[in-house]
Amino acid sequence: MSVAFAGNSTTTPSREAGPLRVMIVDDSVVIRGLISRWIGAEHDMEVAASLRTGLEAVNQIERINPDVAVLDIEMPELDGLSALPQLLAKKRDLVIIMASTLTRRNAEISFKALSLGAADYIPKPESTREASAADIFHHDLIQKIRHLGARLRRKAAVASPPLAPASPAPAARGPVARPAAPTPAPAAHAPSSGSLSTRPFSTQAPKVLLIGSSTGGPQALMSLVAELGPVIDRFPVLITQHMPPTFTTILAEHLARSSRRPASEAVDGEPVKAGRIYLAPGGKHMRVVRSGADVAISLDDGPAVNFCKPAVDPLFTSAIDVWHGNILSVILTGMGSDGMRGGKDIVAAGGSIIAQDEASSVVWGMPGAAANAGICAAILPLNQIGTKVNRLFAGDRS
Repeated sequence: MSVAFAGNSTTTPSREAGPLRVMIVDDSVVIRGLISRWIGAEHDMEVAASLRTGLEAVNQIERINPDVAVLDIEMPELDGLSALPQLLAKKRDLVIIMASTLTRRNAEISFKALSLGAADYIPKPESTREASAADIFHHDLIQKIRHLGARLRRKAAVASPPLAPASPAPAARGPVARPAAPTPAPAAHAPSSGSLSTRPFSTQAPKVLLIGSSTGGPQALMSLVAELGPVIDRFPVLITQHMPPTFTTILAEHLARSSRRPASEAVDGEPVKAGRIYLAPGGKHMRVVRSGADVAISLDDGPAVNFCKPAVDPLFTSAIDVWHGNILSVILTGMGSDGMRGGKDIVAAGGSIIAQDEASSVVWGMPGAAANAGICAAILPLNQIGTKVNRLFAGDRS
């Protein structure tokens, strides 16, 4: 999905230091109170404002000047989807996280919001009295605010390099301007994707394509599968995207339209065949198993893996027993490190890994973990991955 901004929009300068300023926009006083308490407990973020309607947010955005907005979909006066483009028109670099309950309508609206410039979405629990649901909401929301906010500040630092020192001037004309503080170097544990080494691609011909993704994944997946028709026609494609139920139903429909190939949520026990895309359903881990001479889907309702359900690692590791080293895996944008351990196992079995590069990732967590582990045969921009995958399945091993 493309992201469109108003042509005359401006960017309000973002703070490069201090806590992330978060604006909460939700007509539920309970949700506003919960999120406010969670944010207040974090050292690197603060509540910039807590508002009841989208109209209040649009009218006050310039005064509040937040870094991140948590924007409810259903509100009086001005709903979240209507407020979204107006907020971005006034503050183009605002990180907007859409929040909604798990209904098909809200899932469809969330996908529409992504196409209009929202950075991500988060499902709200039906009841905050259910401890496990509230805990997941709490964990996911804080992580999304932190990682998406950090990306915003990295982009701002790159766009605004330190100023050169001013030339000395006579004392009578005032003090000499001080140079701005240098931009901090990237953390040692997260080098730029351009500086990481890669390993050779496997000499074994791939027989299956596995893809894992999380934050930013829906847009990346739809862009990628649109280029993979020749692969899909001849080989099975299995995808795990961190996403709740209902949302994966909508995603599968979008993938079918983007690829012009059959795509659906996987069903337990169904055979895995070339010519279609299998998407792990929300709330279930997707694995593959041998079923006589065939391969079948196996859905697992076990505990979360890497805080996720579905998770990428169960798919990756299960595929080794089926296809051994004849596996090509792609790890796209996302928070955390899911896919890295399973990727190590795939490489040890003789398969290959491609990771999305940092510059084109919404969050360089999952692909970055794989790249830093030294298991990738290539680290590529999103717009180059499809071409490379097609070439590898056509017989190129370079």
